[in-house]
Amino acid sequence: MKKSTLFSTVVLFAIFFGTLFSCKKTAQTSTQLVFDSIVVKEQIPLLETNDTTLPFADVKVSFTYPVKFGNKEDLARLQQIFVGTFFNSLNLDTLSPREAVDAYLADYKKEYKSLSNTYYSEKSQLPKGETPMWYWYYMYNTNKVMFQNDSLLGYAVEYSDYTGGAHGSYRITYTNIDLAELTTVSEEDIFVPNYKKPLTEIIINRLMAQHHVTVPDSLINLGFFDLDELIPNNNFWLSDKGIHYSYNQYEIAPYSMGVIDVDIPYENLSAILKPDNVIQKFFPTK
Repeated sequence: MKKSTLFSTVVLFAIFFGTLFSCKKTAQTSTQLVFDSIVVKEQIPLLETNDTTLPFADVKVSFTYPVKFGNKEDLARLQQIFVGTFFNSLNLDTLSPREAVDAYLADYKKEYKSLSNTYYSEKSQLPKGETPMWYWYYMYNTNKVMFQNDSLLGYAVEYSDYTGGAHGSYRITYTNIDLAELTTVSEEDIFVPNYKKPLTEIIINRLMAQHHVTVPDSLINLGFFDLDELIPNNNFWLSDKGIHYSYNQYEIAPYSMGVIDVDIPYENLSAILKPDNVIQKFFPTK
């Protein structure tokens, strides 16, 4: 029943596609950023049995993280950010990438197997021969780089899972790292104080343009939730073209509409960008 494959492949390329850059944190020394990947594929049986017809959790984790960057302290900090954001846990970001993967999967396995306490009781309430199908779980987690240059690294973490209920879920989160300071970038680093209302208006205008409508109420007719509740959600990645937001399922629209992406060119944001903001640092020509 149980199939497990665990392998690690060193990805010998600079920032995924062979880019070399100079980093302030490493005394302006040209530093190659090298990644390693831990990939786990495993089927976790709910019950202690070899019966392959019984429920299991299908698990696939593909975690790419840096193994070479600057000095030892720089690398440790960068790995800490990757671990903390991939597993969405401050309890794991003090662990090495391998230890974090092992701890995360051990917790998942423990939680999933605890469901065996209710499996037989729920099965007994169904017609003879039927099995509660909601015990077949899955979890697929991965990450990928969205943008990089000599001072910025932005990446996405994608989560897809089923934990019972009518359907599974998918969500995506973004992290932008200032490679000179080794800190993450938030909306407050980019925009002036009291930016949320004007930024919300910009987001709604971009949604209207992307959906080819001219008034906000038309978005509601397309399925969007109450626009009065739409706010910037800090879930974005930066590129040389603009800022790219994503709203996950149920944030501003129903599950059936999936993840909603909103792309905003920098020229649309000029009125609310901070003086000397990080955009100018990452993209000096903007």
